[in-house]
Amino acid sequence: MTAQPPSLREWGNIEPFPELSVRYLKEHRILPLKREDGGVLIAMADPENSETRAALEVALGARIASVPASEEEILELIESVYQPGSRMARLVGDLETEEIEVLTEEAAEIGHLRDMAKEAPIIQLVNLLVLRAIEIGSSDIHLEPFENDFRVRYRKDGLLYEAESPPKGLQAAVLSRLKIMSRLDIAERRLPQDGRFRLKVKGRDIDFRVSTIPTLLGESMVIRILDREKVILDLHRLGFPPREFQQFDQLIHKPHGMILVTGPTGSGKTTTLYAALERINSPEKKIITIEDPVEYRLAGVTQMQVKPGIGLTFARGLRHIVRQDPDVVLVGEIRDRETAEIAVHAALTGHLVFSTLHTNDAAGAVTRLLEMGIEDYLLASAVVGILAQRLVRLICPECKTPAASAPGPEIKGETTIHLQGKEYMGQGCSACAQTGYQGRVGIYELLLVDETVRQLILKQADAVAIRQAAINQGMQTMAEDGWRKVAQGFTTTQEVLRVTQE
Repeated sequence: MTAQPPSLREWGNIEPFPELSVRYLKEHRILPLKREDGGVLIAMADPENSETRAALEVALGARIASVPASEEEILELIESVYQPGSRMARLVGDLETEEIEVLTEEAAEIGHLRDMAKEAPIIQLVNLLVLRAIEIGSSDIHLEPFENDFRVRYRKDGLLYEAESPPKGLQAAVLSRLKIMSRLDIAERRLPQDGRFRLKVKGRDIDFRVSTIPTLLGESMVIRILDREKVILDLHRLGFPPREFQQFDQLIHKPHGMILVTGPTGSGKTTTLYAALERINSPEKKIITIEDPVEYRLAGVTQMQVKPGIGLTFARGLRHIVRQDPDVVLVGEIRDRETAEIAVHAALTGHLVFSTLHTNDAAGAVTRLLEMGIEDYLLASAVVGILAQRLVRLICPECKTPAASAPGPEIKGETTIHLQGKEYMGQGCSACAQTGYQGRVGIYELLLVDETVRQLILKQADAVAIRQAAINQGMQTMAEDGWRKVAQGFTTTQEVLRVTQE
């Protein structure tokens, strides 16, 4: 076996040689270590390269002695010795000033942009932005143009955090690189575009969904990170309270009926529905979904993506799905009366139908469908249960500590859960990127459509009356579930208030 070269770190503090440029050192994989006895000791990945040695003797005006070293260690030390600071700053330093100056959105030519987007520093810069997002567990990357800045923000556990950003002059090159990766048209800046790309990161495949929109100051881009390994498709792990889990599990095993999941964008509705499909999926059942877009592929499930540009809407796709003899149908979202009517009729004709609505609570879903024009008697017969949910951040287990003060009486007055003066918080550490939180869990309210609720639907009662009737029947509200999770030490008062106060 070939012996490994000794580590260069044994040489201690290495001073930079201003006579040699960083590019030259990187290209030739060399690193000057020190001057001694009128000569210079150089670490070389290829010590036998006589041409490089001769050039160094001319450039430095001294005899050259060499020691072998690995390429990786030489490149790493070149960055730390010659380009101290953040990795992004070092990458930007590899781009010449005149190159940065011409890369404005207005002035850059498409051909030049395409060339720049394929240069190593831009590629490495984009890779760095993506890898950082994955390392801290982000769900989205936001690249936003402003008058004097090009801002990068990461969404982690539902909240946006500012990150180190490239200079404004690299805005067009960075976006062009991402467009090339997503197979988008880099010349089109006037219209929104959508694309996808996939990367293998640390041995696992990660999908990225890219969306661009034109703004006054250039294109704004959002990249959604779809990491299958981090998606929890197990109902047991989503945070359901024991009673609500049992009730929801009974609902999803019914032979027919409509089950709705409600909440704002980003509240975990799709994850809950996917977990439900995973739980009931079996060779005996035909499951078909229609989504916009299909975020994760489910084994054994037939999935369809809507394409409004060619007329494939939720309503049209659903109309054809029911002709495919399915047992279970998932409609990504009910957006209009036509889709709602087809879904309701499917639930009444022997299909189990899952779908989502954007409402603040479970009872609001009933009034929303009535407002769409669905007949009350059809709705009362079709809907069997409505789940409303939000996501709260979990306290980081690595820096979890008792909170300095207990929740105030105004907080305790909102719930029957007794916190007993106990509450926890995260102090912030490297494991949670100094946020004090790591991961999220759901808080839920499950409205079962029993005879009492069904009679209220037939009377077209408002959401307040339906909600109160469900509470009288034993429904636990989302806020109550949240306070219970505070009492259990999973989350904080601030988190529950953030997601439940409208």
